[in-house]
Amino acid sequence: MAPMTVYALPLLLAVAAAAPVSVSQVPAIPTRPPVWPSEAGAAPPRRSSDVTSVTSHGPFSGTATTTGAEQAPTTLSFTVPAVPVPTQDYYNANGKLTAPMQMPFLPGGGRGLNGSLPRYMVASDFDFQSVALGLYQEWIELDLFNDGVARFSEQDWLDAGLTLEDRSLTQYMAIQESGHATLLSNMLGEAAPPQCTYDYPYKTVREFIDFNIYMTRVGESGTWGFLSHLDSLEVANLLVQGEAIEARQQQVFRQFLGLQPQPVWFVPGIPQSWHWSILSQYISECPQNTTRLAWQNIPSLHIKNQPNPNRVHPNNTADWEKVGNRTADPSISDIPGDENCVSRNDIGVSCKSAITHNKTEPLSFPGREILFTWDAPGMPIGPNNSYVTSTTAGPPAFVLWVSQLNATYTPLNITGDNEGWTYQPPNEVYEGDPAVNETVFLALTDTDLFVTPFNLTLVNPHVVALGLYKAG
Repeated sequence: MAPMTVYALPLLLAVAAAAPVSVSQVPAIPTRPPVWPSEAGAAPPRRSSDVTSVTSHGPFSGTATTTGAEQAPTTLSFTVPAVPVPTQDYYNANGKLTAPMQMPFLPGGGRGLNGSLPRYMVASDFDFQSVALGLYQEWIELDLFNDGVARFSEQDWLDAGLTLEDRSLTQYMAIQESGHATLLSNMLGEAAPPQCTYDYPYKTVREFIDFNIYMTRVGESGTWGFLSHLDSLEVANLLVQGEAIEARQQQVFRQFLGLQPQPVWFVPGIPQSWHWSILSQYISECPQNTTRLAWQNIPSLHIKNQPNPNRVHPNNTADWEKVGNRTADPSISDIPGDENCVSRNDIGVSCKSAITHNKTEPLSFPGREILFTWDAPGMPIGPNNSYVTSTTAGPPAFVLWVSQLNATYTPLNITGDNEGWTYQPPNEVYEGDPAVNETVFLALTDTDLFVTPFNLTLVNPHVVALGLYKAG
């Protein structure tokens, strides 16, 4: 049998780190495809090895030499004003084609189908800053997954009710991240951020898994939030293919923790500043010349009675039942006695690792009172403590719940200085689908601005503090 001809898309993306590829440098489409070797070692190199090169973890102890987000020479407006919905002149009442076909079986319309060779490079400052943020996320996941394997022994994983195959799967997910980091680096070129040093909060395997649930949700939702706004459709196309893997990682970690793996019908997208505000809290130090981001660092919103997935009764949480006070810090796992659901085998009660569990008592419920405190702006944060939290909003008056397709406001009841409460709303996305479920993004706002999944970024000037909530 003749050898198979392999067409390797990554070869088109293997941009030299020295400079991005310009349109004129892209070779013309050959009349006859080249035969590329398919044996091992013929593919483009990854930017990192399977094992992270970072060997130390912990908080930053130096002094920042630069502070604040990256700034442009000018800013067009303090806020983006709302404008009427644009007129749409296409409406199809009977499902019949209304325009000539571009070629057989290809209806009229669509973008990027004119025969031009795709250019897999960022096309604007918005693209660059968005993909660079995504690369910061890929780097931390690469280090994070490896750290859980390196920090905790095989026996630690077994004691947590997981298998050595589960541990191996986590290590493989780190290898996936090395591919994602390479892809994003190639699309950015020579200014692509490198891997940094990180400061993680967990002390047990289950806390490590819990933290991963938060971080994979933040990374996935952060990417969904900017994908449809990118100027480069080619970049968006490849990011979708990588993000499909991030979604599967999220599901695996939920199964590791004994949670229902996919309790929602839709996954929300969030603005880049929300993503960066949460992610940056766990990056302690980067090389001095690392590309800086332009996104806002929003003060943290702390949930004092966060539901604890390690408890038989997850709502019976003590004040601050977390391992720390950062936004994505996991719940404590060393729950004593029969109150620890890992030690239980009862159907509806156990939270041991499983494909799925039907829990008798949910993590949270509509009408539950949620207790908050929140940070004042002006705190150093992020790589080298070189970013500063900020807000342009007035006094907080509402809690914005972002979950699935919905942006829901509930009133904030102030009980003291930077302290208050609200309740979990009961609304649904569609009949039978509670809007508030899984990992939910919460923001304190000074107004109940009308926003939708596509324009959620417009609420940023009104956000006072940002947090995460376990629902379900």
